Amino acid sequence: MSGIRITVARTAGSVPREAGTQMMVWPDRTEGTIGGGALEWEAMRAARAMLAEGRERAEQVVPLGPALGQCCGGSVTLDFRRAEEMRTPTGAPLWIYGAGHVGRAIVAVMAPLPDYAITWVDTAAERFPEVLPEGVTPLLAADPARAAGHAPPQAHHLILTYSHTIDLALCHRILSQPFASCGLIGSATKWARFRGRLTDLGHSSAQISRIACPIGDPSLGKHPQALAIGVAMAMLGAGQTKAGDCTG
Repeated sequence: MSGIRITVARTAGSVPREAGTQMMVWPDRTEGTIGGGALEWEAMRAARAMLAEGRERAEQVVPLGPALGQCCGGSVTLDFRRAEEMRTPTGAPLWIYGAGHVGRAIVAVMAPLPDYAITWVDTAAERFPEVLPEGVTPLLAADPARAAGHAPPQAHHLILTYSHTIDLALCHRILSQPFASCGLIGSATKWARFRGRLTDLGHSSAQISRIACPIGDPSLGKHPQALAIGVAMAMLGAGQTKAGDCTG
């Protein structure tokens, strides 16, 4: 019997659980938790109402303030959809930084594929599209480089933000921890400047060379969708599953 899968789609401020947390609700039982308390009880009530009314999907933004009897002070966006079970990502972790045109294009191409479980990072909720692809976990982070520190050691990283300052901080952070591969959007001039700054920060030439920049396939052009196709082709190419192979 199908139930309602509740996913913490986005967060802002202080919240009980991070984006991507899930629970299942059926008429007579639940599985998992999105943080307990009044938030969870209200979410369960809404999910059971959906089941009773035959609705398939809904989204709610829930402030965690006095009205809900919780003092966290933040807010969560909950995604409700009919499902048989909680969705567990099974692909390799792929962290994508930046929800601009290129980030959106790459996520749209990569999200339907089972090879990667995507965590999508940006600095403001409004930078994400209103509807996220199935299985993509958004992560709102005022400091993306700090967020990168929570990536698993086997994660692949693609850096596509609107800020060279953020890009450099991300490169520095990722090079300071275990990672599977890393690609950075940018020109040869940008990369030459970054190499010098990363050297000054104490990284060896061999380590810096693990970051691929630019990414994509130049023969396909610079359109965001063309860049996304080039990145996907490199990552899914025969015998290649590393974002660091996305050289162009």
